[in-house]
This record gives sequence, structure tokens and C-alpha cells, in this order.
Amino acid sequence: MAIPVIYNMRSVKARWTSAVVAVLGIAGTVGVFVAMLSLARGFKATLVHSGSARNAMVRRAGSTSEMDSVIQLDQEKILEDAPGVARSADGPLVSPEVVVIAPFPMKSTGTDANVQIRGVSAKAPLVHEKVKIIAGRFFQPGLDELVVGKNAMHSYSGLELGNTVRFGGGQWKIVGVFDAGGTAFDSEVWCDSNILSQVYNRPANIFSSLAVRLTSPDALGAFKDALTSDPRLTLQAEREVDYYDKQSRVLTTLITVLGSIVAAVMGIGAVFGALNTMYSAVAERSREIATIRALGFGAASVVFSFVLEALLISSVGGALGCIAVLPLNGLTTGAMNWQTFSHLAFAFRVTPILLAGGIVFALAMGLVGGLPPAIRAARRPIAAALRAL
Repeated sequence: MAIPVIYNMRSVKARWTSAVVAVLGIAGTVGVFVAMLSLARGFKATLVHSGSARNAMVRRAGSTSEMDSVIQLDQEKILEDAPGVARSADGPLVSPEVVVIAPFPMKSTGTDANVQIRGVSAKAPLVHEKVKIIAGRFFQPGLDELVVGKNAMHSYSGLELGNTVRFGGGQWKIVGVFDAGGTAFDSEVWCDSNILSQVYNRPANIFSSLAVRLTSPDALGAFKDALTSDPRLTLQAEREVDYYDKQSRVLTTLITVLGSIVAAVMGIGAVFGALNTMYSAVAERSREIATIRALGFGAASVVFSFVLEALLISSVGGALGCIAVLPLNGLTTGAMNWQTFSHLAFAFRVTPILLAGGIVFALAMGLVGGLPPAIRAARRPIAAALRAL
């Protein structure tokens, strides 16, 4: 026979002060836990969504990122004839790209942050289809012109449309702003790859990577086989989505580990708060418990009732913690991408899965904090408690 749930609800209401302390402790823990995971989720999503299933990222064999890759022009020409490469009226959809880093002051702090400058070809908008010009125009090949991502324009001083900026020893005119759909490209600045190489005194016709548009996602296998079987090429190719997924792992893992450690420490405090609340309830309700036992309710019913009460408190705390972090969803922040050593703007992503995980975490804390007091309540001698009436 189970003890009515209404009994637990009335008990929580009668001892609301101690219950509030436990609720707030659990809410704070869940809020921090979900916020840190949503930060990691947002960073990962920003990078992964930069890639396309139909695009291949080609780099020097053995390189870990575009920053340590070198590809020569003659290799690009050979690659353009590989099977699986999509074509347009202008020829193969292959964009040779040069990637460098330049410092720009952040609007929020005034301190310099590394911005990724990507030198691309005129085919880049056809290869990177998520990139759309939303103000001004695309740069003209052969001119010292820039187009900036919308997040870069909002994050760094001087990158507004129409401004002239100086970096790498050259003067650049900002002629356009592009929207890349919330991807990592939104934090970049694009220009002509040949001009960028000249300004940075890089060898001509040397690139960091090749962005290749494939005829279909399934064409990657034949394309990779052609690269590895050609002795003239020392290149590696992978799906663009996979490349950016690897780029996100270091910081995502760091944020997740740190967030889990902080949540674990706070969770211990929240569990002790729940233990204190429930032990106090057991001490204050010893005669109630004895009366309930005398009426025929078994020890298992008492244990279940107290655990249910603890879960009720923890579920309220978990719900409050999840509600508290909802305003973070979509909030833009920034961090250093340790794979490229450049600053990346991204948004918190509070997803239903993370909210569900927060509730489960809260219920786990409630269970750990409620079970020992519940067992103690069930073991209290009935006769001794009734004599105290």
C-alpha cells in the first residue's frame, strides 16, 4: 500500500524554507551544467555547420589544419581533372585558398584578437554555398578589397562596410558583408588569394587548402582514390564536415570537462543540501512516520514516500535551473579556436536534449540526497516513536 502523494506535497509546503534552500542549490547546479554544455554545443555546431557534405577539404598529406598545409598550383591543376569534381560554366568548382591570421581590436574589450583572413578565388561563393553577400558586393579579383563576415563586423573595430583597414603591410577597402548562416566563416575576412599572398610575401601560387565542390556526397570515395593513387600528388582529402568536426574537438572537450567538474563540485553541495532537508524532515516527522507505520504502511512505502518527496524537490530545482538558462539560447559569445589560433564567434545552443539532461541530473541529485534519509525513516522503531506521543 502506497502513501498518498498529497502527503508529500503538504509536507514540502509545511517545511518550505528548507525545501527552498535545496531547490535553489539544485537549480544553480543544473543551470551551470546546462549552460556549459550549451556553450560547447554552440561552438561545435558553428564549426561543423561550416562544412558541406558535398564539399571536400584538400590539404597537404600529414597536415592537421589549413594553417600547416601547403599546396602548389600544379597539384591544383591535376586535381581539377579528378573524378567527382563538380563543374560550372566557369570550369571545375575548385577554390584554392590561403589562410593567415591578423590582429584586430575587439569592440567589447579593445584588446587585439586573432582574426582568420581567408584568401579565396572568384569561385569561392559557388563552392561555399552558405556564404551570401548581404551588404555591398563581392571583392573584385586583383584588387585590395575585403568582404567580412557579419560576426566579424559586429565583433571587431573598423570592419564596417566602406572602411579602409591596414594589416599585413597593405591597405584594404571593405566592399561587402556576407552571411554564412551562423558558421565559422561568419567570423572570417575574405579577399583575393593572390593579393593576400603578395601582401604577406608568400610564394606565388602556393595555397593552404583547396575547397572542392563534388558532384554528389557519394563522389568523395572516387575523388579520394584518385588523389591517393596519383604519384604526382601528396595530398589528403576528407569531407568538409569531418574536417570542421575535428577542428572543434579540443575546445569542445575542454569546455565539457571543465563544465562537468564545476557541476560535480556544485552537485556535491546540492546533494548535501538535499540530505540536510530530508534528514530534518525525518527528525521532525518521527511520530508521523510511526503513526503511518502503525496504520499498516510498510517500510518500503515509507522509503518510496521520502524518495518521492526528494525527487519532487529536485525536479522543481531542475526545472528552475533549465528555465534560468533559456535566455542564453542564441546569445553570441566568442573563444579562441586552439586548432587555428583564431578567434571564433558562436552562439549558445540550449537544446531540448540538454534540458532533458539537466532534469535527469537534478533527479539524480535528488535520489542521492533522498535515499539515505528515507532508509533511516523506515528503520525507526515504531514503538519508541509512538511512546513520545
